[in-house]
Amino acid sequence: MKNSIFLILIIVFLGFSSFTILKEMTDKNINILDITVKTIDGTDKSLSDYKGKVLLIVNVASFCGNTPQYDGLEKIYEKYKDKGFEILAFPCNDFGKQEPGTNDEIKTFCSTNYHVTFQLFDKIKVLGDDKSPLYEKLTKFDPVGDIKWNFEKFIVDKNGNVVGRFNPKVVPESNEVVSLIEQEIQK
Repeated sequence: MKNSIFLILIIVFLGFSSFTILKEMTDKNINILDITVKTIDGTDKSLSDYKGKVLLIVNVASFCGNTPQYDGLEKIYEKYKDKGFEILAFPCNDFGKQEPGTNDEIKTFCSTNYHVTFQLFDKIKVLGDDKSPLYEKLTKFDPVGDIKWNFEKFIVDKNGNVVGRFNPKVVPESNEVVSLIEQEIQK
């Protein structure tokens, strides 16, 4: 009888441990396809519409020292857009109030100064209690934590899973960003 109870306890413990390990593995898989965002023109856009494409998601600002990264973003977009790659840019005024304009002003700034052709979205919050649901998920990817500044980049695979995170100083056309994009496009 004692052996039977002991055996049952071991089975329950192993089952619970397996569940915990499986849950931890699943939690590391951060998927964004269940989120809906607004385009810069105010239209709802489900991120599931991007299933099958590799994404670079970036928080942007018009009056930041990193703003010239728009050039690099446009270059890699032009190079890879016909291979299943998209850039999703989210204006953000959380850092030094460097994106004070309206969506129309931001759109005009980006097209006039940087000839941006990739998708711009509604201005969002990436910090604080009213952080966008998208950035709630993105910031759970390693290194876990808040966005540090404008132009932090995330790479998302064709299935909507976050696979890379790059700090704002890493330029879009850097070898580390481009090689991850190419690797994900090849899959």
